[in-house]
Amino acid sequence: MSIFLDSELTTAERGEDARFRIIPVPLERTVSYGSGTAGGPAAIIEASNELERITNGAEPCAQGIYTEPPLDCDGPLPEVMERLAQRTEAAIRAGRVPVMLGGEHSLSFGAVMGVARALGQPLGLVQIDAHADLRIAYQGEKHSHASVMHLLAEEGIRLAQFGVRALCQQEMDERARHGVFYKDAEELVTTNIHAIDLPEDFPQLVYVSFDVDGLDPAQMPATGTPVPGGLGYYQALHLVEHALKGRKCVGLDVVELAPDGNAAWDFTAAQIVYRLMAACTA
Repeated sequence: MSIFLDSELTTAERGEDARFRIIPVPLERTVSYGSGTAGGPAAIIEASNELERITNGAEPCAQGIYTEPPLDCDGPLPEVMERLAQRTEAAIRAGRVPVMLGGEHSLSFGAVMGVARALGQPLGLVQIDAHADLRIAYQGEKHSHASVMHLLAEEGIRLAQFGVRALCQQEMDERARHGVFYKDAEELVTTNIHAIDLPEDFPQLVYVSFDVDGLDPAQMPATGTPVPGGLGYYQALHLVEHALKGRKCVGLDVVELAPDGNAAWDFTAAQIVYRLMAACTA
């Protein structure tokens, strides 16, 4: 089995008592433009072997990283979501931080619902994305990658969205209906904003969902739905890190990598995963 950061971990750092539990989710069922997300987790894990132990002054691997077997993504999507929810629920109940490697963005529903079940407390979600993902049953599929945030909002998860630059009227209406906090890409990029304070009543427990298409295609072209005018690499990370200040990160996913043969993009996604793990230890 492939192991995240295999080249750097000591024997003690890779055991099942590790703080971070990597869950590869090679899901590719509802992609609506480009394809390739099924290969994302394996590409991220392979690229992770080129990472250094220290990122942004922290050393997340010192707290341990355990890589679980990939999730079985066959069968009806509701069953896939429940299998993933059971994985993340088990991780939270064991005092671990689940880290999903995607795979398409629809996986976030299963991952977040498992976390929410285990916590039994209000949960907020900080989203980096080119899209709001608030469509209702996009193309007739309830669990579409374009509908995942709608499903989570319906379940009472508070949303904070950064970097969106492609959305429809239905999604604008859903933002208003669910009280979604957002700062879209044009404002963030053209005025070079790296820090936004979340509302004071935003939950203290936070799940981070980082869709790599939130980055500008010049920095991340290996995704099925690239949109111009995206966030910069450091800008996106800084927005998440600032949002987490005074709060606790309880889980995260990095999704929508569609490997295209250029290892630079796989490495970028792996570095984002590791940097977000560092943010969970801050």
